[in-house]
Amino acid sequence: MKKEDGKAIIGLILAILLGFGIALAGSWNGITYHGLPLFGLLVAFAFLIQWIAFIPAFLLQTERFYDIVGSLTYIALVIISVCLSPIVDGRSALMLILVMIWAVRLGSFLFRRVLKAGKDGRFDEIKPHFFRFLTAWTLQALWITFTLSAALIVITTSNRKELDLFALFGFLVWIIGFTLEAVADLQKSRFKTDPTNNGKFINTGLWSRSRHPNYFGEIMLWTGVLIIALPVLKGWNWVALVSPVFVAILLTQISGIPILEKRADQKWGGQEDYETYKQNTPVLIPRLSAKNN
Repeated sequence: MKKEDGKAIIGLILAILLGFGIALAGSWNGITYHGLPLFGLLVAFAFLIQWIAFIPAFLLQTERFYDIVGSLTYIALVIISVCLSPIVDGRSALMLILVMIWAVRLGSFLFRRVLKAGKDGRFDEIKPHFFRFLTAWTLQALWITFTLSAALIVITTSNRKELDLFALFGFLVWIIGFTLEAVADLQKSRFKTDPTNNGKFINTGLWSRSRHPNYFGEIMLWTGVLIIALPVLKGWNWVALVSPVFVAILLTQISGIPILEKRADQKWGGQEDYETYKQNTPVLIPRLSAKNN
């Protein structure tokens, strides 16, 4: 067995254990379905969906439906959780709406992007290898579990609270984050489709104020979801705090910004305009004032 395969198997086991831990903590004080904790069942379903989707993906050696499966899993989990919950209050309904809007928007955007590109370069090296590719799908299940934990706890908890200032403030934070992400993605998509920008880097619009404004929006909207959930969290349910923290760590330290920054440095590093842009533009948090690069 190759060293990379061994690491993949370890990552696979760790992802399953972490998912199991979140399932236990999130099920605390929650409702049950046929005697089993609904939150835990939803986490198990998230992993099951990814493993089923992995089979044709590996056989066909394609990653084209990786992102769309992830988005559909978010939608499926919140719909199932609401349908199986005996009580659907205002906070639960709000979570359902916000998650579905985000998942539909981002999922369709990523799916169109990979179809247009023909592939996702992140998977070039791993998809021929069974355990490495399986680990990628399992990590997506863990990603879904972590990010969706606050919303699912709200929907499945027995500790119900009426909509309040936390819900209003969280909703406003979500709106700002969602808008930032959607606008940034749209601006970059339009920039890339313009033939005159071939081989250039984007430094206009929101991208003139942050090198990764879409990631900042992503972190912000999941923070909004957590704020909405705060009044109902009790005991082990506070594991939901991991939601925006996990998103922030993953995007800023692991699979997001580090990879994209490395690619950008390899492509445009040494160019005067790029070095000036990099020096004057924050990596993540957008600056409020305009500044010429």
